[in-house]
Amino acid sequence: MSRPRIVIVGAGFAGYRTARTLSRLTRHQADITLLNPTDYFLYLPLLPQVAAGILEPRRVSVSLSGTLPHVRLVLGEADGIDLDGHTVHYTGPEGEEGTLPFDRLVLAAGSVNKLLPVPGVAEHAHGFRGLPEALYLRDHVTRQVELAAAAKDRAECAARCTFVVVGAGYTGTEVAAHGAMYTDAQVRRHPMRTGMRPRWMLLDVAPRVLPEMDERLSRTAERVLRQRGVDVRMGTSVKEATHDGVLLTDGSTVDTRTLVWCVGVRPDPLVESLGLPLERGRLLVDSHLRVPGRPEVFACGDVAAVPDLNQPGQYTPMTAQHAWRHGKVCAQNVAASLGVGRRRAYRHRDMGFVVDLGGAKAAANPLGLPMSGPAAGAVTRGYHLAAMPGNRVRVAADWLLDAVLPRQAVQLGLVRSWSVPLESASPEVARVPGRPERARQAGTGTGERDAVDPGEERAGEERSEEQPAGSPSQGRSSGEPAKNQPGGEPAKNQPHAEPREEQPHGSRSGSTRASGTPRRAAETAGPPARGTRKPRKTSGTSGATRSATPAAPSGPTRSADGPADPGPEPPADQPPPGPDIAPGPVKRTDGRAAEGDS
Repeated sequence: MSRPRIVIVGAGFAGYRTARTLSRLTRHQADITLLNPTDYFLYLPLLPQVAAGILEPRRVSVSLSGTLPHVRLVLGEADGIDLDGHTVHYTGPEGEEGTLPFDRLVLAAGSVNKLLPVPGVAEHAHGFRGLPEALYLRDHVTRQVELAAAAKDRAECAARCTFVVVGAGYTGTEVAAHGAMYTDAQVRRHPMRTGMRPRWMLLDVAPRVLPEMDERLSRTAERVLRQRGVDVRMGTSVKEATHDGVLLTDGSTVDTRTLVWCVGVRPDPLVESLGLPLERGRLLVDSHLRVPGRPEVFACGDVAAVPDLNQPGQYTPMTAQHAWRHGKVCAQNVAASLGVGRRRAYRHRDMGFVVDLGGAKAAANPLGLPMSGPAAGAVTRGYHLAAMPGNRVRVAADWLLDAVLPRQAVQLGLVRSWSVPLESASPEVARVPGRPERARQAGTGTGERDAVDPGEERAGEERSEEQPAGSPSQGRSSGEPAKNQPGGEPAKNQPHAEPREEQPHGSRSGSTRASGTPRRAAETAGPPARGTRKPRKTSGTSGATRSATPAAPSGPTRSADGPADPGPEPPADQPPPGPDIAPGPVKRTDGRAAEGDS
């Protein structure tokens, strides 16, 4: 008799925990396959420290094959699931296609970036969801400070050393806190000739920083940010982003070359194609994480709407704490369905939160006890070391070296701007010319799903946040750019911006991943040719609109007076890469008010 086949889609915090627990419970009595686009598990809460030069990238990357020895790893991304045929269709990193049969299926695909209909954001902002984006941000910030130091014009210097972060949740707060320390250290060693200093701005429509946390912790975080010179503006967001700066909802303009988008996430749209009941984009499951009517299908993490047994009528939020615990319970119930052990319902107890603010500063409330200062910093780092499934000694060694040695402010030039677009189906994998891009329906939703309040936008926000009772859940950034979306249209008069096709509202490009109809990979990705449009297929099965291949701006760099971004060049048959910086809107000179939603 053949052994049962278990396929786990996604190796985020929920998927990784499921695979690790199942491997222990089944004891070689089942074939476990893990489908993931990378061969590592990314510990997202420490990603801001990678961008700030505290940790090396491999410190937060835990090898899947090294820590899951009895689990078969398949590199690829699911683009079609046939529930009736019990198969998962996927596309590998080099375009190869394959099919994985299953007896039990665990969906743990995570989440994607949530884009709001803000003009220019898709073209000029960068997210913070994966290693490539963190490496790009570090290079970009370093370069802007160096160019600002060499600039003779004070206006240019001010724009280059102004950094705007949108979203005052966990990730946005940590990025601003660590970023301010990083740039201050650069200027301290190499002062600017104009006498100016870097300026960081943190924007959010919420009334306070870290609105998900206790008010005392929010006040602590805001106090630390202001002490470091961060311009914290609550109740304010971006109304338009263009080449040279951003237009804010309060009517003011900010000249900048850097716009970091940390607004929030939404469930991976993979589950939308299954034709199963959803709750705000999340797959409805019972308290045992099983999909009703499909006893062989389980879901956990950000893609699952799990009933909150402690608060009847509600669902557990999309947070790291829940994703990590979902994985353990899901593995136990999958094993129980195979006759190993007993199944159990998912219950939880909030163990608190920790937010690393850089240096010895942090905000934490373990077990409901509010803490700040060095004590909170020690608790925060201790928690991260305990929660990481690997690399603990290396991480501790990097922290020790950072405490006694200055950071190296250098550009590695490994990631180009066009290779980490904000609208990406897989932020954990940098776009490479010639590599097929997954046709994922992960663009910005339309209608009511975008018109949500700030708290809804941040439910399940970035995994830079941590909770002392579990590990965060990994998510993915949104998929390909949405057509007809205000934020996805190129800015007027912007050179070499690729025009996009008009598409009726309520349609998606790319084939729909319906049950029993696997979808093929999209066309080869890479910087599109100037003035050309790629053919796109449309399907009217969803209210979201998106393109099959993300549009990457081509042409010269946005900063004409700065050197080109270093890094590998695309093949000869590819056009020049897109801009090397992530700017925002120019001040209007025609006297008209800017359009767009906040």
